Amino acid sequence: MNIFITGIAGFLGSHLADRFIELGHTVSGNDTLIGGYEDNVNPKAVLYKVDCCDRLRMNEIMQGTDIVVHAAATAHEGLSVVSPDFITKNIFQASVSVISAALANKVKRFVYCTSMARYGDQQTPFTEDMQPKPVDPYGIAKVAGEDVLKALSETHGMEWNIAVPHNIVGPRQRYDDPFRNVMSIMINRNLQGKPAIIYGNGLQTRCFSYITDCVNCLERMSLDSSIVNQIINIGPDEGTITIKELAALVANETGLNMQPIHMEDRPREVKHAMCSADKARSLLNYKTTTDIQTSVIKTTEYIRRRGIKPFDYTFPLEIVNDKTPKTWKDRLI
Repeated sequence: MNIFITGIAGFLGSHLADRFIELGHTVSGNDTLIGGYEDNVNPKAVLYKVDCCDRLRMNEIMQGTDIVVHAAATAHEGLSVVSPDFITKNIFQASVSVISAALANKVKRFVYCTSMARYGDQQTPFTEDMQPKPVDPYGIAKVAGEDVLKALSETHGMEWNIAVPHNIVGPRQRYDDPFRNVMSIMINRNLQGKPAIIYGNGLQTRCFSYITDCVNCLERMSLDSSIVNQIINIGPDEGTITIKELAALVANETGLNMQPIHMEDRPREVKHAMCSADKARSLLNYKTTTDIQTSVIKTTEYIRRRGIKPFDYTFPLEIVNDKTPKTWKDRLI
């Protein structure tokens, strides 16, 4: 199979490329490198430095593709509240461009990586039959992309699957981004001798998913002919942890004995977010193989090995007012 991965230099995309190559498939993909590292890319894969929004170039580089996995995203849920134009362009417009190019090239199957931001602030655990109720521009753009994919696939005869990963962690995740990846931010700060920064009281609850557990699910959603036109949560529904507890785990692993710094709540942050994994267990044989403590250990090892980095504030703040987190306005992270 010829498999095309958007965001192939990113965290999720590069791990997917490794797995598909291991299985004997031909892999190519695109990336602008704004959210990934070029050395993440498997040397047996072909990298095109093309923006997803460039439909004409996407159409060219996608020729001969059998399966598309759309993993590229500026996955900055919190930032989308103050930089909605930047984020939604790289979520919605980018997704429509990639879907259009896939259909023009008669791609057989399209796997769309969305987000549990689709569920918004509903009762947990989130289940796939819930009506999406996103509360921020990032989640709204993700759901809009899902809807376009389903409508155009039905019209033009392309198979689709929608994966709902949540809080994926592990090696290759960008850790110098101050706007996302809470575990990696905490580790990078701790290794620089700085305590974790926590928004609010730290009692927000999350489940974290180690990268290989998600890759196993996406492999099936991409290649299994019996799994078609499905929306599936991929990630654990056990091992719920508060952000405050996560900070303690990270501090213990890095050896930094300092209390976290608490800042004001981020606007429109969902306090409790956890998905049911029942459907993934049933259809994908999903199981959690790496727990949160091991995830912290492996992610810390990766950041130590690669080297600590200063945080990169390149992404724009479009709306700066009293709702914009001080951590971003004043570059406190």
